[in-house]
Amino acid sequence: MIDSHCHLDSQEFEADRDQVIERALVAGVEKMVAIGTGNGPPDLEAGIRLADKYPAFLATIGIHPHDAAKAGPGDYRRIADLLSNPKVVAVGEIGLDYHYDFAPREAQKSAFIEQMSIAASARKPIVIHTREAWDDTIALLEKYWKPHGISGIMHCFSGGPDEAQRALDLGFYLSFGGILTFPKATQVQESARAAPSDRILLETDAPYLAPVPKRGKRNEPALIIHTAQKLADLRGCSLEEVSRLTTENFHRLLLRTSP
Repeated sequence: MIDSHCHLDSQEFEADRDQVIERALVAGVEKMVAIGTGNGPPDLEAGIRLADKYPAFLATIGIHPHDAAKAGPGDYRRIADLLSNPKVVAVGEIGLDYHYDFAPREAQKSAFIEQMSIAASARKPIVIHTREAWDDTIALLEKYWKPHGISGIMHCFSGGPDEAQRALDLGFYLSFGGILTFPKATQVQESARAAPSDRILLETDAPYLAPVPKRGKRNEPALIIHTAQKLADLRGCSLEEVSRLTTENFHRLLLRTSP
């Protein structure tokens, strides 16, 4: 299995990061993607630091919508430069978050558009964060991303079949995390059941959104097994089949030219 989205740079892992990674490897997680948004600009290398230290890690770089107001021209130039790192596989997580509104919405949109432009120039996929901002997110993707013909990931997909279809029509992969295991997440489960087999991925978003039966605890990559099993149950196939499909999909999308 591959954890396509985790935040192991987080302070929640300061005391036992090595042990967390070892548990993941023992559980069958062959690679993990360290999302490089960290605490926002000027530090853009949170993911790269983990990828440089641990062979099982790949990285992204990007400015989270929460941090959009912190970003300046120098930060965008730095993102463009860091994309040449062979372990950087995507730009993200980027997008819009209208739930918290930690940054003004216009600043979020500006940062999103700028980072789509940088990713397109480098022909790198993007990793999307969208919360209570679905229509604006899709509208910006249709205008600024779709014309480039590059794919991406809808991180921690939490929508229903209609949202799933709009994302799929834009060429995106749907990444399912711990929410999939929550009893009331019926719309997400329906999306996972119906999604094309060549467009599904697994993630943890650790330390957030731990799956049932660990809900409410600190999440970690080893717990991806619970989400994978739920996805298999929903799709009426084996855990091994889900592991194979999601790993193949990950390689197709992100590892064509990466180590």
